[in-house]
Amino acid sequence: MITEVVKQVSSNGIRLVSFAKRMPLFARWVIFLVIIVLLFMVWMLPARLFRDPYSGVLLDRDGELLSASIAADGQWRFPATMDVPTKFTACITTFEDRRFFRHPGIDARAILRAAWKNWQRGSIEEGGSTLTMQVVRMWKNNQQRSIRYKVEEAVNALRLEFTYSKREILALYAAHAPFGGNVVGLEAAAWRYYGRTAHQLSWGEMAALAVLPNAPALVHPGRNRDVLWQKRNRLLDALVEAHYLDQAAADLAKAEALPGAPKALPNAAYHLLQRMKSEWRGSDTALICRSTLQASLQRRANEVVASHHQLLRGNGINNLAALIADVSTGQVLAYVGNHYAPEVPDWESHVDVLNAPRSPGSTLKPFLYAAAMSDGLISPRSWLADIPTQLGGYTPENFDRSYLGAVAASEALARSLNIPAVRLLQQYKYPRFYALLQAMGIRTLTQPADHYGLSLILGGAEVTPWDLGGAYASLVRMVAASPTATPEAAGRFFFPLRYRLQEQRSTKTITPSIPIDAVSAWQTFQAMQEVMRPGEEALWQQFGDAAQVSWKTGTSFGFRDGWSIGVNSKYLVLVWTGNADGEGRAGLIGVQTAA
Repeated sequence: MITEVVKQVSSNGIRLVSFAKRMPLFARWVIFLVIIVLLFMVWMLPARLFRDPYSGVLLDRDGELLSASIAADGQWRFPATMDVPTKFTACITTFEDRRFFRHPGIDARAILRAAWKNWQRGSIEEGGSTLTMQVVRMWKNNQQRSIRYKVEEAVNALRLEFTYSKREILALYAAHAPFGGNVVGLEAAAWRYYGRTAHQLSWGEMAALAVLPNAPALVHPGRNRDVLWQKRNRLLDALVEAHYLDQAAADLAKAEALPGAPKALPNAAYHLLQRMKSEWRGSDTALICRSTLQASLQRRANEVVASHHQLLRGNGINNLAALIADVSTGQVLAYVGNHYAPEVPDWESHVDVLNAPRSPGSTLKPFLYAAAMSDGLISPRSWLADIPTQLGGYTPENFDRSYLGAVAASEALARSLNIPAVRLLQQYKYPRFYALLQAMGIRTLTQPADHYGLSLILGGAEVTPWDLGGAYASLVRMVAASPTATPEAAGRFFFPLRYRLQEQRSTKTITPSIPIDAVSAWQTFQAMQEVMRPGEEALWQQFGDAAQVSWKTGTSFGFRDGWSIGVNSKYLVLVWTGNADGEGRAGLIGVQTAA
């Protein structure tokens, strides 16, 4: 069959060449010139028309705006999307270019009408520009109104129409049209003037914005308000004539207030936005991210963090971070990198602690206990020695500097005893534990294992809250998804947390095997359920339907970091407290400040 197709194509090609040879020379030249023109129309356009810098934009999982930052050139300019609101399409085409969907980029009737009016007035006041021609003007950044530039604009408009669909051209216009001051693009204008997305605007609000690109200065509060009001109302009347609105709806729209002073944009996830911009730096893509965050949960987390910060700052504890993650997917649902208070520079609230290396205190102990049980070194009921210990010049001490003598392994973990943990690490070997932590996604172990030694289990190495949360979530994920998983199968459950909704898990981040089995991990989490919760939560055991939460707190040496991590089969919650500059404070203890 392939041979027959090749023969047919060859035969048709021969006929075409033979036909071309019989054509007159003039016709050949015409066809050649047409081909050259077509190639010019398509291939000579740049792959990306606009090279303007864009604002960083962070959306929640449902597309709600969480945070945005101003573009490098000082403009509020959101990246272009194909999702142009229907109301804007109706308003802008009715106001600027009624035959937009019928002309090829230039509108001869509009040009002739503009030429006649300009001749009558003796000056160039109208240009007959279509929306496509206005996109060309914005692309070329050309404000000249001479005939030469108008012809060039018309040619480029034809090329644009030949290459882009009407929908794409409208999207380019909506993203790059000026809306007054330093506001560029419809979506940025909707947020700056009305405090919500363009899709949520009313007819009156959309009509007011649609007339601004034609005269952006009209939006200035206190000036030209009557002119803006008249233009908007004329557009609403035109929408009635075009059957987009009935008269009653137009009258209601006319009663709506005009946009006032620009509003501040949402800033519910400042630190994640900065992290996104840092990780995407140098990328040719626009800085817009559909994240895994839930807007309502993010705002609530911000409120809780701000409220708790009020209590902590009285003791000189200025920084507080929290994250909430879905265990099964690794998706982060709330990301509070710090209590953000830029008005107090001394707090260094711009630091994203969730992505900063900090001493983990006792929070690595569950991994050691699970690994030791998988290795057969201990069981939950094994007796461990909690006695004065000196190991090669290293003398660990319990937090309260007391000793229990012989203690069950599960109780030693629940009470976070330091001496049994260090002695257990000596048995398990710290190079093995070092390798285990790396396999579980701890990326901050930049020194050789000997550099940390036995202090590794008590916070001698730094980890980021992000990596630590990912390791905890992975261990829970294995238990919940495959309660009988072996070390050889465990690796597929271990992968980092993620904040991009469409991000695909890379096979590079999946470890072939993890030396922990699901049964040992389950027994570890069972022991962690016995940890007493702080404050009023100490009464939780009186309620039979209380959530079963495995709980771990940690405090770094010198009272510099307070940690608390709670997990169940669905969620992980991690909280860090301390000072970004590393200053220690008396009373900065995980169970008191973070839990």
